[in-house]
Order: sequence, then structure tokens, then C-alpha cells
Amino acid sequence: MDVLDVGCGTSPYRSLIPHTSWRGLEIDTKEARLRQLADDFYDGVHFPYPSHSFDSLLCNQVLEHVFTPQSFIEELFRVLKPGGTLLLTVPFIWDEHEQPFDYGRYTSFGLRSLLEAAGFIIIEHRKIGTGATVLFQLANAYAHKMLTGKSISVRMCGVLLVIAPINLLGILLIPILPVNQDLYLDHLIVAERPL
Repeated sequence: MDVLDVGCGTSPYRSLIPHTSWRGLEIDTKEARLRQLADDFYDGVHFPYPSHSFDSLLCNQVLEHVFTPQSFIEELFRVLKPGGTLLLTVPFIWDEHEQPFDYGRYTSFGLRSLLEAAGFIIIEHRKIGTGATVLFQLANAYAHKMLTGKSISVRMCGVLLVIAPINLLGILLIPILPVNQDLYLDHLIVAERPL
């Protein structure tokens, strides 16, 4: 199976996904080239591959950093072989990150519309981290951001006195709090290019 990891970073899923070949693709920046982690680079318009090159695509937490999402998704569709599969994860509720290159959040309806307009068939769509999980995760993210840049001793105290209690409270309360499927952290989508 030929896999393309779009926005590969360090390719953390490479050992978890069976493949015969693996290509890591990153946006073409000086920083990305200096890291020397990607196999290939994307110019912001076209992926550097012929049409129908890959059996599977992995695109994990990347779409929010794309300023032209429809053309990006069309490129995903173009390089995927007929019958091939896309595994896409996208945040819904999360703070701005990798600033200033954080451009959007998508509802389930918005993502479905973008993917279907490009020709994809959605096989599965899960909302990850629903309901009260969001509240505890965001509280932890807030605390973590407030501790960033502080001394190691301040960070350790923050973990022990703030983050650990938030986690413990979440473990105790999430199972008994009502579920709200419209409030969630991330989308996980499996889509297919028709034969």
C-alpha cells in the first residue's frame, strides 16, 4: 500500500500503518526544509505527484492551517487512486496554534460539504472528545499555555496543583455528566475516492 502523509511533521504514525511505500509531504518553507523530515514539499497550490499516485492518504490536524481548503482537498482527491482511502482529522474546538498559520475551524456540515464537493464519499465521521471532555481539555490547554515559558519549578507546581486536579476531576465527572454530541474537540473522517 502506497501512503502519503500530508503535513507529515515527524511522521509519528508511520510505524502504525501498514505500507509498502511512505511519502511525507510538507508545505515548502525554509524551516520545513531545514528540519529535513519530509520527503517532498508542497508549493501551496499543487502536490508534486501525478494523479492517482497513492492508495491511502493520511492528513492529521492539517486542514486548519490551509488558507485555500477547497483546492487543497481537490489535490488530496487528485493524487488518491480510485477506491483509495483518506483518513482526515481536523480540530473543531481548540485554541489558535502554530500562529499565525491557523486559518479555520470546520463544523461537521462544512467538512462534509468540502469533501463531497471534491468528489469524496464519506465512509465514517466521528466526533472525538464530545461533551464535558471539551471543558476539561480546554481547562488543561489554558493552564498549559499559562505555564509555557515559566521556570521548570513553576511548571512542575502548575502540573501538580492545577493540571493534575483538572484531569482527576474530569476522570470522575465525565462518565456521569450528560453527553452533548454537538460540542467536541476533533473530527475523524474516513473518506473514499469512488472507483
